[in-house]
Amino acid sequence: MAAGRIDRWLGVALLVWALPLYADGGDGDHELARRLVESGAILPLERILERHPQVREGRLLEVELERKHGRMVYEIEVVHPSGDVEKFYFDAGSGELLKNKKRTRED
Repeated sequence: MAAGRIDRWLGVALLVWALPLYADGGDGDHELARRLVESGAILPLERILERHPQVREGRLLEVELERKHGRMVYEIEVVHPSGDVEKFYFDAGSGELLKNKKRTRED
């Protein structure tokens, strides 16, 4: 994949990730995410995307950062060229892929 395309994809991913935080007036949410990254408690979204190229194989639909079961989790949803939709769950602290769910066009 060309470097320019990766840069554009990362830019879109960051924008989509940040918009929900601003949309609901969640300045505190955005600040919390920034503080967590700066303190080293979670990895930046860019690092997750760099480590897991399978996430970049589709078109980004949604990115969320949520607390689940006592840890911060990135939820990244993409649609593949086949039309299948896949949701990836990453531990935001370690970058580990926790699970993924795939819905096929036939589902």
